[in-house]
This record gives sequence, C-alpha cells and structure tokens, in this order.
Amino acid sequence: MGNFSDDMLNLDTLRKILVREEDTIIFSLIERAKYPINSPLYDKRPGLSGSLFEFFVKESEAVQAKAGRYSSAEENAFFPDNLPPPLLPLRDNEQVLHPRGASININEQISNMYHKQLLPLITSNGDDRNYAITAGRDLDCLQALSRRIHLGKFVAEIKFRESPENYTRAIRAQDKDALMKLLTFTSVEEMIKNRVEKKAMVFGQEVDLKENDNVGKYKVNPSVVSRLYGEWVIPLTKFVEVEYLLCRLD
Repeated sequence: MGNFSDDMLNLDTLRKILVREEDTIIFSLIERAKYPINSPLYDKRPGLSGSLFEFFVKESEAVQAKAGRYSSAEENAFFPDNLPPPLLPLRDNEQVLHPRGASININEQISNMYHKQLLPLITSNGDDRNYAITAGRDLDCLQALSRRIHLGKFVAEIKFRESPENYTRAIRAQDKDALMKLLTFTSVEEMIKNRVEKKAMVFGQEVDLKENDNVGKYKVNPSVVSRLYGEWVIPLTKFVEVEYLLCRLD
C-alpha cells in the first residue's frame, strides 16, 4: 500500500483535488436522494451472511479490485479482507505514505455515520423496491466520502514534511490533543462548510421555465451538506490525520 504519484504530496494539487471531491460528494447525494430510504435493502437476508446491501458492496468491490481500484493509496475498501488481486499490471508508483499509516481504514465509522445519521436526512420514508440502483447510489456516496476522508493521510504527510519539528514532539509523546490542535484551522473549516452549502444550492436547485416557481427548492437540503462536512467529514478527516501522524515516526 502507499503507492501513488508525487503530485499527491503537492499541497496546491491536493487542495484542488479536495475541492473537486466536494462536487463528487454533492452530486452523489443528489442521485441518492431520488429514491426513498428503502430500508429492506439493509436488513439481514436468509442465505446471505448479512444484508443485500453488504452483498452488493462485497461483490462490487471484488470486481473493482480486479480492475486495480484498491491498488491506489487513496482508495480504501469497505470489505478489504480477501479481495482478489488486480488482473492488469500495476503502475510503478513511488511510495509516498508511511507504510503503517497508509493502511489506516476507518470505513466502518464512515458507513455507520452514513446509514444511521446522514441517509435519513437526505431520503424520504418509503420503499419503492429499486434495491439494485439504490445500492449503487449508496456505494457511490460511500466511496466518495471514504476517498475524501482518507485523503487526510496525504494531508498529514504533507504537513509533517513541511514542518517536522512542529509535530515530532507531539508524536513522540503520542499526544492526540496537541496534534489535533496543530491540524485545526477554524476559519478554513468555516470556509469549506460555506462553500459546500453554496455548491449544494447551485447543483441541487430545482429548475424550470416558470420564473421564481422553484426558488428555495433543492434536491438535497444545502444545510445538510454543510452539516455533513462540519459534523462528520472534517472531524473524521482530522481523525485520520492524527492517526497517521501517531505512527509517522515508527
């Protein structure tokens, strides 16, 4: 693990990637919001080891693993055990992440947040039985969120390389609070929350030819997108950053 291009260790490049990830996440939420919550998709099924959704994700990840998706350091599977190897030769990329830090995977926390807290905020009640397409939209959302949050490993590596003296003492002391303080920039976080809310207003506005008919009507509530970032995406990203830095000197 940990192989990716040096571009990922360029802070300006990484910032642009993170901004584009906002677009992917918002559009994924808009697509998922087309369908009701479809709760039976997540219930345990006879003949399966879990739910139909878990089966869908495992099978999808197995196919994507064969195509090389999880050979990239910024991708993390939700069911990483026993994934098949890629069928094609891998790119020979330089290892840029610390090997132990590269293996950090908090997808279980991301999945719990998505299903228990976020999904009820963006979907209506009901069951239209479109389970396959609903599962596909869920997986799009989860993979976009996972990628955005786990990019925190690259953020942490960049920050450590830029100012190792600022982080080394806290790392040696395993001081999570000190590391979190070094990584927290409240003004930047507020800017991100405001930006994603504005994007959700632009991307998700209902549009027709009747003037002012749909003013204030959105496919996904923009305040929910801002809340998603403020309460979950940003804190989980910083959690990944701290966990990465804690093992950076190993």
